Amino acid sequence: MHRRDFLAFGTMGVGGLVLPSFFGKVIAAEDLNSALDVGFKKGLADAAMNAAKSAGASYCDVRVGRYLRQFVITREKNVENIVNTESTGVGIRVLANGAWGFAATNELSKEAVAKAAQQAVAIAKANAPQQSAPVQLAPVKGAGEVSWKTPIVKNSMAVPIKDKVELLMGVNAAAMEAGADFVNSILFLVNEQKYFASTDGSYIDQDVHRIWAPMTVTAVDKTSGKFRTREGLSSPMGLGFEYLDGAASGKTVLPNGVTVYGNSYDMKEDAVAAAKQARAKLKAPSVKPGKYDLVLDPSHTWLTIHESVGHPLELDRVLGYEANYAGTSFATMDKLQAHFQYGSDKVNIVADKVQPGSLGAVAYDDEGVKTKKWDLIRDGKLVGYQAIRDQVHIEGKKESDGCAYADSWSNVQFQRMANVSLEPGKTKQSVADMIAGVEDGIYIIGDGSFSIDQQRYNAQFGGQLFYEIKNGKITQQIEDVAYQIRTPEFWNACVGVCDQSDYRLGGSFFDGKGQPAQVSAVSHGSSTARFNGINVINTARSLG
Repeated sequence: MHRRDFLAFGTMGVGGLVLPSFFGKVIAAEDLNSALDVGFKKGLADAAMNAAKSAGASYCDVRVGRYLRQFVITREKNVENIVNTESTGVGIRVLANGAWGFAATNELSKEAVAKAAQQAVAIAKANAPQQSAPVQLAPVKGAGEVSWKTPIVKNSMAVPIKDKVELLMGVNAAAMEAGADFVNSILFLVNEQKYFASTDGSYIDQDVHRIWAPMTVTAVDKTSGKFRTREGLSSPMGLGFEYLDGAASGKTVLPNGVTVYGNSYDMKEDAVAAAKQARAKLKAPSVKPGKYDLVLDPSHTWLTIHESVGHPLELDRVLGYEANYAGTSFATMDKLQAHFQYGSDKVNIVADKVQPGSLGAVAYDDEGVKTKKWDLIRDGKLVGYQAIRDQVHIEGKKESDGCAYADSWSNVQFQRMANVSLEPGKTKQSVADMIAGVEDGIYIIGDGSFSIDQQRYNAQFGGQLFYEIKNGKITQQIEDVAYQIRTPEFWNACVGVCDQSDYRLGGSFFDGKGQPAQVSAVSHGSSTARFNGINVINTARSLG
């Protein structure tokens, strides 16, 4: 669990019932398996759209949302908390006199949604005199009545609590037996039941599922008091409970013997490994600072992609719309026009809202736009941003990229990061092949702490596991590693990416942005990649 996710969980009061307001009300586990009738949702949407048009709106979209969450939280032999939440309501966005207006209600009646629609129109009309130019909304063809569901095998919400507790208790016991002194394990499950309708002629019903199984294993040297942790190597995924079946097909054993995971996760196996590796970290020598060639596993690279590519290529950041909270971007519009050399010719990075198993995969975004995959960086050159309906004209495009999202019916949708991923290398190359070519390097597995500036230009990244590479061979586990980058220098130092057989997803459940703040879930894929001559610091050194 890296810093963003730790902070998100910290706001939950996981040992009690203090929850973020957007989580809604606490409900019984049995209520997680129900859904609103599609005909009922369509009736609400029609009532809202008719009221908006009668009040003077030129456009209206309606989102009827039911957001369900369950988390099971344990520590060693104890169940710390089990909470099920529901948040249900209707959000209505309109255009009137060329300006946006938004209102929402948790009352599911035609009268209530009509009133909210009228409020949204009044807000839009009040906003219109204050803006310098009318909203330019890229056209969207109405989808008609359609539905989509995350292609899951086993609905996580339908799995009995007893089975989930038994899984986590088994994980904790296995870690303790393998040498851990402390262990926290969590299941966090999400089901977003989202209905979108618009005056463009769309009635879209989507059922979105996500799962995350983080854990932290700690080993303590009782003589010195020194301790080390190893986070789980799972990824949050757009899958059902089948993700936790531990299938052999979802595992990869790396050249140093570490097991990593793709579309299936063996949580107990990873807990045992985490305990042993955390204890080994207590005895591992500290890194010598200097320039190294880095070999970065996908379980690590996802976060570097997220922070140094995904965020700076969001168009609203580029334009300064997020400067007050989430920052701006060094990758300004002039760089797009000049096809700025963002990375080496080995670097091809795509935005993707359709990738199976990913956190961001849906059929339609929260503006009713059919989702797709598109280029951000091709052969190292900057070729695109991530933009939505009222932004794409600025980029000179005629259609939205389909990456609008709101984390609740009560929040307005806006531009959010798609799944942003580094494409695998085009020639056959395994991780062992890549390591064999490194004379003096470090192999990094798992994400760790990080920091990055407001323009996404200067950054520093840690990890979970670090291994020294000498003359093409992994020699020993080391500790206290972090590397420093300037974004374009780092990506131009990429000299190789392993092939498709090594491709895996990482991601975040809690990507924060906007005011009021919203969170979104996003995946980032890659194969193992090599970056030459990167500055590595020793995080244990004291300037005093």
